[in-house]
Amino acid sequence: MLYTSTRDKSVKVSSAQAIAKGISADGGLFVPESIPKITMDDIVGLTSKSYIERAKEILSLYLTDFTEEELDSCVNGAYGGSKFSSEKIAPLHSLGDGAEVLELWRGPTCAFKDMALQLLPHLLTVASAKSNPDKQIVILVATSGDTGKAALEGFKDVKNTKILVFYPNDGVSPMQKLQMTTQEGSNVGVCAIEGNFDDAQTGVKRIFTDKEIGKKLAGRGMMFSSANSINWGRLVPQIVYYVSAYCDMIDNGEIKPGDEINVVVPTGNFGNILAAYYAKQMGVPIRKLICASNANNVLTDFIKTGTYDRKRNFYSTISPSMDILISSNLERLLFLLSDMDDKLVGGWMSELSENGKYTVSDEVFKKLSEVFEAGCCDDAQTKACIAKTYNENGYLCDTHTAVAIDVYNSYKADSGDNTPTVIASTANPFKFSNAVLDAVHPGICNGMDEFDMVLKLHEETGAECPAQLANLKGKTPRFTGCCKKEDMEQVVFDMLK
Repeated sequence: MLYTSTRDKSVKVSSAQAIAKGISADGGLFVPESIPKITMDDIVGLTSKSYIERAKEILSLYLTDFTEEELDSCVNGAYGGSKFSSEKIAPLHSLGDGAEVLELWRGPTCAFKDMALQLLPHLLTVASAKSNPDKQIVILVATSGDTGKAALEGFKDVKNTKILVFYPNDGVSPMQKLQMTTQEGSNVGVCAIEGNFDDAQTGVKRIFTDKEIGKKLAGRGMMFSSANSINWGRLVPQIVYYVSAYCDMIDNGEIKPGDEINVVVPTGNFGNILAAYYAKQMGVPIRKLICASNANNVLTDFIKTGTYDRKRNFYSTISPSMDILISSNLERLLFLLSDMDDKLVGGWMSELSENGKYTVSDEVFKKLSEVFEAGCCDDAQTKACIAKTYNENGYLCDTHTAVAIDVYNSYKADSGDNTPTVIASTANPFKFSNAVLDAVHPGICNGMDEFDMVLKLHEETGAECPAQLANLKGKTPRFTGCCKKEDMEQVVFDMLK
């Protein structure tokens, strides 16, 4: 299978090259030239298998230049051992009435990003050995919170790599910031920026595609790659857990083979829900994909109107990983919905860059509307949903998962659609203990520090704080720098000495 660019269809690269490069030289994103298909018999066959076995079978359809031995090593390295707190890796938790929460946060950093970022370092190591054996890989990451820690943890001390993470100084939770700034490893670097996630993401993309910077690195035996979801090696592992969730729903008797399901995803950069779209295109019987946004509802408006407009107020919310106004992975969906029309997609991306908005064609909007639904909720609704879900279902969820549950409840009430549904749960609630505790016991947080709130949340709910979060108490940050967004390039050079 070959990969092409969303902005230049003449590009043809292998999966190893796509993963090693991270982003196409033209600024486009790599996508497979075709989407492999699986039958219902294939899915039923996967039902009796472990997550690791399911992952190897699905990934082999996309990463055709990886040998069976290489994939086996990568997948076992990512999901084997005791890295995940559930043997199922991504288990389902029933809320009743056909709603299943897909817990994607059982990995070492307690966020869904582990599902891909435990695998990506292994894939990238193999990919770079195939395509750029003499180069040191420099990973650049922009994060709205969870990607940064998951990438740092995945790449720490990985041979022949360096990883540099930028995050918005006032746009992550205290726990997320502490996770990143205390990161161990000899090859890691972290820096805050004065701005929001979109500023960090735009800066990273600009550095990536600057030919002069690329030449400077090449002269020192280095090359850039990405651990953000613009990298195909980040996106393809996410397809696996939607296939796996369908298998588990068959296995637990929630559905019969061939039954349709809906999927609800809280998303800002659109990668997590895009992976579900790929699973649908492969053959998983997904009826509707429901995109859940917080107050930064640019995706909700786009799915409802066909116009993407980032020129709007930016809100810092209690679900900060979704505080995004430029959703990079949407470009991949537009490429697919426009029948791989690179000129059309490139034009829309230029409009977004120059004017802050674009409107898709009627044909593309029609295709979009056939598959996607969308909704949003503000912080007050998010907290109310946390309390309601805990009080009525005995289930404690984080602020991002609560956005998805709230949007799902509204969609179900408005549409009367009782299709069995998978709700993607993206983080452990203790990563956002302030907001979660205030939701279940309003006003109790006053005067407490982060770890007082962690303890109190445990006392109030009986939920256990994962050791990897609890053990951050008292750790001294290694990385305390903060830069202006226009100085990111110099920070990269300084970090690389």
